Amino acid sequence: MRGPAPIGAGPRAWLHRDYRPRVADWETVREISGSFPGAEESTTYGKPAFKVAGKLFAWLSPDRAAEGALAVRVDPDEKEHILAADPATFQTAHYEGHPIVLIDLDRVTRRRLEERIEDSWLLRAPKRLVDAYVTERG
Repeated sequence: MRGPAPIGAGPRAWLHRDYRPRVADWETVREISGSFPGAEESTTYGKPAFKVAGKLFAWLSPDRAAEGALAVRVDPDEKEHILAADPATFQTAHYEGHPIVLIDLDRVTRRRLEERIEDSWLLRAPKRLVDAYVTERG
């Protein structure tokens, strides 16, 4: 079943071969990111972002926001594994050398998106928030 046509699209929008509905979008990211303790919606370089204790943990890439590329923090030791596991979904672009990956919102499943955002939040949140979160999830 198809979702709604793109905003501003005419009645023949579904005939365009290039149009693919996104698997996830900023609203999906907002729902997931906003569920973590201390998460605050913000901006970075004029693009939507989520921070915890003033630290970015999920943001639309300033260079690839139109393409639906979400940037998240990753454990530096896991970065290469994440990239190798699904190079079509996870990339580095201009974040090479940093503990950050880009997630293609057109390709990522909700479950994988939730995992990556949660991991990013865990890496950036203050210890007291992480401890309370982990204890609560038990």
